[in-house]
Amino acid sequence: MRRFVIGQAKNLIDQTRRPRPHHNNIRLLSPLASDPIPVSSSRFFSDMTGSDSSSSLPVTIDSINPNVLKCEYAVRGEIVNIAQKLQDDLKINKDAYPFDEIIYCNIGNPQSLSQQPITFFREVLALCSHTALLDRDETHALFSADSIARAWKILDQIPGKATGAYSHSQGIKGLRDAIAAGIEARDGFPADPNDIFMTDGASPGVHMMMQLLISSEKDGILCPIPQYPLYSASIALHGGSLVPYYLDEASGWGLEISELKKQLEDAKSKGITVRALAVINPGNPTGQVLSEENQRDIVDFCKKEGLVLLADEVYQENVYVPDKKFHSFKKVARSMGYGEKDISLVSFQSISKGYYGECGKRGGYMEVTGFTSDVREQIYKVASVNLCSNISGQILASLVMSPPKPGDESYESYIAEKEGILSSMARRAKTLEEALNKLEGITCNRAEGAMYLFPCINLPQKAIAAAEAAKTAPDTFYCKRLLNATGIVLVPGSGFRQVPGTWHFRCTILPQEDKIPAIVNRLTEFHKSFMDEFRD
Repeated sequence: MRRFVIGQAKNLIDQTRRPRPHHNNIRLLSPLASDPIPVSSSRFFSDMTGSDSSSSLPVTIDSINPNVLKCEYAVRGEIVNIAQKLQDDLKINKDAYPFDEIIYCNIGNPQSLSQQPITFFREVLALCSHTALLDRDETHALFSADSIARAWKILDQIPGKATGAYSHSQGIKGLRDAIAAGIEARDGFPADPNDIFMTDGASPGVHMMMQLLISSEKDGILCPIPQYPLYSASIALHGGSLVPYYLDEASGWGLEISELKKQLEDAKSKGITVRALAVINPGNPTGQVLSEENQRDIVDFCKKEGLVLLADEVYQENVYVPDKKFHSFKKVARSMGYGEKDISLVSFQSISKGYYGECGKRGGYMEVTGFTSDVREQIYKVASVNLCSNISGQILASLVMSPPKPGDESYESYIAEKEGILSSMARRAKTLEEALNKLEGITCNRAEGAMYLFPCINLPQKAIAAAEAAKTAPDTFYCKRLLNATGIVLVPGSGFRQVPGTWHFRCTILPQEDKIPAIVNRLTEFHKSFMDEFRD
């Protein structure tokens, strides 16, 4: 990447002074221009081309942990880095580009794309964070009565009423009580607050379980392909082996038990001990929602094979089709009669997704069930090393699982905000799904849940050859060209892994509704021009 930018810089730098074309007239760059349109800032090039090869410092690229080198995270990878450089230059060099803004469709980060936070959640958080407000008369005019009451209740559960202090390493007990009650209300089965470990989002929980389960490269984790790159990255960092199982795109990204069995046996033949099965439901990046029958088969598979079931359920609120419904794996397991001594299950939840989208507050939890007391002590020890998760995230996690109820002052406004966000997401998902399916060579499965579409793109052989000449994956080549022509940021499917020989990209449904038509228009025009240029 660095060498290519250097080589192109002299040839392309004068393009920054060319007149700016109309936004609706998408301009494709030359076949090799899969890296960004050049910018005028010399700092851009120095940042991208700096070399440390002559450094005498004690840490070099050859001496760091090799597991770090193996780790990749495409959601914030090369294309996003290019987009951020373009965004910086766009502020000072507007006329160089055929677009006036960068539209980030690469990551599930709702509030960065203007989604508003839930009022009740933020009122409670504000009152807990600045407790002096609770003693002011005007607070009762500015805040709802139930948010004030909830803030007092939460503060009474925090030693010293100090949200700036460390908490218990598993999280504040009263907040874990609220979460356990929310789980019980959701599933209809008991939940124990002592099973709850509060985390800074779901990701640290996943890392914690990988630390627990992986001792060498001979330990494997079954992961869906396509997968959220957190899993491949975490497995690589902890020195384990990712054992892939392929979702069936033709059946709407179905999870087939026969595929699990096949990959499990293949791993065993290589001397790999598979320790756990990771399932993402609703799916990321694929957007499917598992049927309860399928979930029962998965639970039985884990029970029979002695695998820990790692259930990534952070999109449980994001279901957009009437014929599908979210069921937690714990609910499914308990309804099958499996209890604590029958199956080891870890469920992950986050405040970053759903209708709340509080990504920056870094809150979440994992519910750990079916582990012996001595193993649980080790999980607690690992949690203790990090002292505790942040208190604001803990508060929000408790609110997500215990929102306003009928009769509360905030209930009607809360429901209106929640349903407004989720119904808008459903419309956006449907609009993008239909638009993608109209494009030549693109097929997109139904958007059932989560926040993404993962269409398959059948690229012409000439485009694949051009990508090879540019030393990049064909779907990355496509996404770079799209970024340079439209300012739209997508993540190539190769960053999530995919069936060899197929190409995809992930697109979020998160840009606000009034921007969706422009995204569709720009993508449609770009795709037509791209296919015309590279048609076989």
